[in-house]
Amino acid sequence: MNKIAFLLATASLLYLTGEVKAQKVEKLFNGKDLSEWNFVVDGNSKPAGQVFLIQDSILHIKGTLGYMYTKKKYNNYVLHVEWRWPVEATNSGIFVLIEEPKNPFPNGIECQLAAGKAGDLVMLGGSNLNEYTTPPEGRPAFPVLKKSNPSSEKPAGGWNHANIFVQDSKINVFINGVHQNTATSKIKSGHIGLQSEGKDIQFKNVTVTDL
Repeated sequence: MNKIAFLLATASLLYLTGEVKAQKVEKLFNGKDLSEWNFVVDGNSKPAGQVFLIQDSILHIKGTLGYMYTKKKYNNYVLHVEWRWPVEATNSGIFVLIEEPKNPFPNGIECQLAAGKAGDLVMLGGSNLNEYTTPPEGRPAFPVLKKSNPSSEKPAGGWNHANIFVQDSKINVFINGVHQNTATSKIKSGHIGLQSEGKDIQFKNVTVTDL
């Protein structure tokens, strides 16, 4: 078993059994409020409270283009995120290594959650990954490092989980336990974000575990 697989298995076991020491795990979403987050809505077209809200301890994001991001920056961690599409699987994403929040997209790396593409890595706002090769026709607006395995997502209504390891600028992405991507960046720390795009998406159990 390689190091990443071992860390994933260990982190998953500790997460499920609740045996992680409290000082090493941070709940980014506590099910009660969003006081530790900042918000971006495309063109400031709506109040953030109409796009990002909590119902029955679940985070509901309504689909107006934008994102929420942590007030703190993080490095060397496992990000655990659970999400589902309540009705229709459409488009959203998880952001890591956000250097600079911008409207409507930050400078950072997106772990794609779009239906059928969960685990793709998208380079936003001029960010870059060492494994990406610019095509002859030039760099697109949203360069993508595609996932390495067939889709491991669940149908709409089912809860999915992502475990994203960020350590010393290396990113490893697991979707429902399946390794989907590995990449490296020159950036070692940044904000974490959740995207609003497409239609309704729900999140819960958003945590960071130190590595």
